[in-house]
Amino acid sequence: MDLMGDKAGFESSRAAAQEGARLLRLGDLDGAETPLREAAVDGERSAANNLGVLLHQSGRAHEAAEWWRIAAVAGSAPAAHALGRYCRERGDEVTAEFWLRQAAESGHASGAYALGDLLDHRGNAEAARWFLAAAEAGHREGAYRHGCVLAEREEAAGEPWFRQAAARGHRRAALRLGALLERRGESAEAGRWYLEAAEAGEARAAGALGFLLHDSGDEDGAETWWRVAAREGEGPAANALGALYARRGERQEAQRWYRAAVEAGDINGAFNLALLSAGQGRTAQAEQWYRRAAYAGHREAANALAVLLLQRGDADGAEPWFSKAAEAGSVDAAFNLGILYAGRGQEEAAGRWYRRAAEAGHAEAALQLAVGLLRSTAGGTELGRAQKWLRQAAEGGSVEGAFRLAVLLERIHGAPEQGAEPAECEHWYERAAEQGHRRAQVRLGMCAAARDDVVTAARWYRESAEAGSRNGAFNLGLLLAREGSEPEAALWWRRAAEAGHGRAALRLALLASRRGDLTEGGAWCARAMELGPAEVAERAARLRDALAQELTA
Repeated sequence: MDLMGDKAGFESSRAAAQEGARLLRLGDLDGAETPLREAAVDGERSAANNLGVLLHQSGRAHEAAEWWRIAAVAGSAPAAHALGRYCRERGDEVTAEFWLRQAAESGHASGAYALGDLLDHRGNAEAARWFLAAAEAGHREGAYRHGCVLAEREEAAGEPWFRQAAARGHRRAALRLGALLERRGESAEAGRWYLEAAEAGEARAAGALGFLLHDSGDEDGAETWWRVAAREGEGPAANALGALYARRGERQEAQRWYRAAVEAGDINGAFNLALLSAGQGRTAQAEQWYRRAAYAGHREAANALAVLLLQRGDADGAEPWFSKAAEAGSVDAAFNLGILYAGRGQEEAAGRWYRRAAEAGHAEAALQLAVGLLRSTAGGTELGRAQKWLRQAAEGGSVEGAFRLAVLLERIHGAPEQGAEPAECEHWYERAAEQGHRRAQVRLGMCAAARDDVVTAARWYRESAEAGSRNGAFNLGLLLAREGSEPEAALWWRRAAEAGHGRAALRLALLASRRGDLTEGGAWCARAMELGPAEVAERAARLRDALAQELTA
């Protein structure tokens, strides 16, 4: 046996394999092929694998697979990986799994990832094991995918793996990490990862960075990154740009970006185009955009379309859109359905939709449920349920709900007594009064007056009177008269009487008669008799008769 000759041949094959690999790395495919082929024929498995790579890059995939097979059979994990990917690309998943598993079990990181990806595509839970193996071997895509698997179970569990992948330049991992941190309130670090991903070309990260900057008050920065994302086809970013320009009053630019959002598949763009058109009085265009968004599943667009149809008298056309929006979860649409059915006298159906909206937190729907219960004659049980809904309405911001809750509480517990602390009803009267509810202002003044708090009573009577409340004007007059300011009281009674308050007219008649102005007194008596109520009209008639006797005496 010629051992020296065998050794020389071995060294020659290794040298050829190394030279071929060097030329392949330099991109010299023609120069690399000959030494690689010579070494591969001599049994160099690395050369066989590299020859497969060269042939695949040259478009000779079938021959490449043959050399990869030779190398893989000889134990080359990279060749097994390449052959597995080749088989999968051609739809032969069974053979692909065989070779990818060989590569993965040999410790090949890319092989482990590719096997995990194949198994995950099939829904096989074993994929997680191989993603982890790839990640632990430093494979960034493996780390990202392992993080995704863990995050499906518990978001925080994916964070270390997203960090590992992001640190290696994986832009989607940087985006996921940024989103995780933002939800946790760590905006500064989230912004850094969004920026890294965005600068690497991740459009969604550019959009997310824009929203983060906008929330922090940096509108210029937000605009810059939204533009980057929108130009890459990111619909939410285009829609956000449209909203930004709409707020600035730049309607043409807003319309341009809303259209870009629609073209990118974001139906919010269509909804906002409808709002923009409606704001300009272009009802026909608004309806078209509402319909487009509604047909695509935008529930608020369906509700808005229904409102538009209802406003022009097409209740039958509106109803199915309200229903579609409500069934999709639109609370406003559920409330609007309640209004629609109540208007038709279908109280039971109205109640169902009011209840659905109220249970989802709609304050005005809760108010309507309470009003319906208060109209019933079921006694104390219904009062308790009504109070529950009124409280929800009031706490949800309904001004009328706050007023009616106060009225009910006063009805149940009675008015505050002189010198007592303010009752709960006063809290709700005040909540409504501060929002300009005139009847609440009057009632709040009456509660304060009952407690002998003249200053507070005068404040609320005056506020309601100046807003046009005739009861407020009358009560303010009473308060002023009691305090000795009868001339000013007369001014407020006159305002109340001219607005149709019978008692105020009677007071003015009494004032006129006391100062001897019988003609004016008679005129106010006639006005009081006209306005009522009955006991006021009766007293005014007696006073008028007395004044008439004095005039003829």
